[in-house]
Amino acid sequence: MVVNLSKEFITEKILAFFPEKKLARKTKAPLWQIVKAIIYRLKTGCQWRELPIQSFFDEVLICWQTVYYYFNSWSESGIWQKVWIQFLAHEKSCLDLSSIQLDGSHTPAKRGGEAVGYQGRKKSKTTNALFLTDKNGLPIAMSPPFAGNHNDLFEIESHFQKMLADLQLSDFSPDGLFMNADAGFDSKKLRENCQKMGIIPNIDHNKRNRKKAYYQDIIDEELYKERFSVERTNAWIDAFKILLIRFEKKSRQLGESTLFSLYTYFPKTKFLNKLILWILYHRMGKNI
Repeated sequence: MVVNLSKEFITEKILAFFPEKKLARKTKAPLWQIVKAIIYRLKTGCQWRELPIQSFFDEVLICWQTVYYYFNSWSESGIWQKVWIQFLAHEKSCLDLSSIQLDGSHTPAKRGGEAVGYQGRKKSKTTNALFLTDKNGLPIAMSPPFAGNHNDLFEIESHFQKMLADLQLSDFSPDGLFMNADAGFDSKKLRENCQKMGIIPNIDHNKRNRKKAYYQDIIDEELYKERFSVERTNAWIDAFKILLIRFEKKSRQLGESTLFSLYTYFPKTKFLNKLILWILYHRMGKNI
C-alpha cells in the first residue's frame, strides 16, 4: 500500500517550513509533486530510474534524475531535520506526552557503507538508530544512525542528549516526562542522564545486572505497558522498503530518509483518532 499524502498536507505541513534560502536549482515541476515521488520511492524501494514519473507529474514532465537531485540536495543540506523540528512544534496538539517511549531499530545494510557493523542477532551487517515516541507511538525524536555491531547503549549519553536537544528546539520541555524503555537500556548512565533532565525513567531490569545497587529502582508495570506503541512505530517504519533493507551507502541519506518517512505517520494517526472517537460516540448513541 502506497502512502498517499495530500497536496494540502505536503504544502502546509512540510514545504511551509522550508527555509527561504534556495536549496536546489529551480524546476518547473511543483515541489509537492517531487515530494510525493520521493515518498513513493521510500515506500516501494524501487530504483530511482523505475519511478513512474507520469503518475506524479501531469502538467510538467521531468526525468527521474531531477527527483533524485532534489532528494540528494535536501539530504546534504540536512533540511529534513530542521523542518522536522518546526513541524513538531506546529503539531503539538497531536502529541500525548503523558509518557514517552525509547527504543532502537536495526536496518540490514546489504551493500555496506557508513555507520555499518556486523550484528550477531540479525546475522548481517546493520545500522542502528534510536527513537523517542509519545504515548501513542507518534515519533518525536531520532538519534543519528550508528553501526549495528554496537548495542543500544553505545554512546547513549550523546545520542540521548541530541534527541532531547531536538525536542527542546521544538519547544518541548523534558522536565517531568515519564520514559519507558526495555531492558536493553538498563544502565546507570542513562538513569543519571534522565534525572539531570527531570525525566522519570521506567526502564525494565536487565537480569545480567541484577546485583548492582541501582536495581532498587521500582518499575511501574502499568506504565510500562504503554511501551508497546513504539513497536508499532518500528513496524510502520519497516513498511518503507528503502528502510527495511538499506542500500544507501551514506548514513546521512538513511537518516534523512527515515525522518522523511516519519511525516507520513501523523495524518494516519489523526485519521485513527477520529475513527476511534466516531466509534465511541456511535456506541454511546450520540450524533457527531
